[in-house]
Amino acid sequence: MIYTVTFNPSLDYIVRLDAFKTGKINRLKYEKTLCGGKGINVSIVLKNLGMSSIASGFTAGFTGREIERQMKDDFNCTCDFINLHEGNTRINVKIKADAETEINGQGPDIPQKAIDTLFDKLDSLQEGDYLVLAGSIPHTLPNKIYEKILKRLCPKHINFVVDAEGKLLLNVLEYKPFLIKPNNHELGGMFGRQLNTADELIRHAEILQQKGARNILISRGSEGAILLTENGDCMKCSAPKGNLINSVGAGDSMVAGFLAGYISTRNYQTAFRMGIAAGSASAFSENLATKDEVENLMEEVKI
Repeated sequence: MIYTVTFNPSLDYIVRLDAFKTGKINRLKYEKTLCGGKGINVSIVLKNLGMSSIASGFTAGFTGREIERQMKDDFNCTCDFINLHEGNTRINVKIKADAETEINGQGPDIPQKAIDTLFDKLDSLQEGDYLVLAGSIPHTLPNKIYEKILKRLCPKHINFVVDAEGKLLLNVLEYKPFLIKPNNHELGGMFGRQLNTADELIRHAEILQQKGARNILISRGSEGAILLTENGDCMKCSAPKGNLINSVGAGDSMVAGFLAGYISTRNYQTAFRMGIAAGSASAFSENLATKDEVENLMEEVKI
């Protein structure tokens, strides 16, 4: 089974307009409200690709209830969220105009009792299960929460997938995560420098492999992606051609596509191709990637 955990989910209010002007009244051309958060996006795309998962994390208030309603009713996903008694799940405003602007809420306080409940739920995972930890953590959580989870579950031989930045990611490498997915900027940030070429990205990703990461998927936006596998293979692929409509969720879709491809075939090349196709399909659409969109783009993905 695949489990996803989103520590800081959101209800995303997405708006479009020709130009965003500060200090003025702005008239929208398009608006939509969607449940958001990296782990949630992974669960939705997995379901679209015919792969079941259990989405967990923390929700609160009327916004949290709407996230769970959308997940169950609109996306047919299985949920096991922990409901907090105070506060509301955050609202993120995504403004898409002449430039993209985001205004992200903070989210509710998460008490120790709720964290203990999450740990109890995660203790039920079995050997061979996949656990996706994705995204930022609220300011009320300890900054070593990812590390604590992997340390606790490592003896059970869980396949960990970690999509996070900086120390959140670096601190878990010793527990040999199955997959990490930094983008090119995040990878460079871990080493305090800008990595401009594929060779530079590969050399620094190899250092993370030496520290314990089994497979490393580096997303590069319109330039495609790079995969370093635990078998010693290095694959590069350009992105399919298309019009960028919505970059939100593209990286999460890549993770979901990779997992769906690997679990179905146990083939890293197929997983890599499906990951790139899923990420691109989401980027080329108002919504997250569907199975038909991914399958259509698979034909264009050449390693």
